[in-house]
Amino acid sequence: GEIGGPDEADAAVWCKANMKKPIVGFIAGVTAPAGKRMGHAGALISGGADTADAKLAIMEECGFTVTRDPSEMAKLIKGLI
Repeated sequence: GEIGGPDEADAAVWCKANMKKPIVGFIAGVTAPAGKRMGHAGALISGGADTADAKLAIMEECGFTVTRDPSEMAKLIKGLI
């Protein structure tokens, strides 16, 4: 996922309620400053819930295995299957 907007958090909650398979989550933009547009209008941190850290926390609360480093994703996925 990416910073800005509620889609990733909404998807995490849906996955928790509807899926049993393990999920690895990553949010691009961990170092993005608040209020700065990053690439397109949707990638704008406007509040606390829009940050990468907040979205990663929601994913963790929903049972996802999360990483702040995309290079770790393959290792994490391999460990879950």
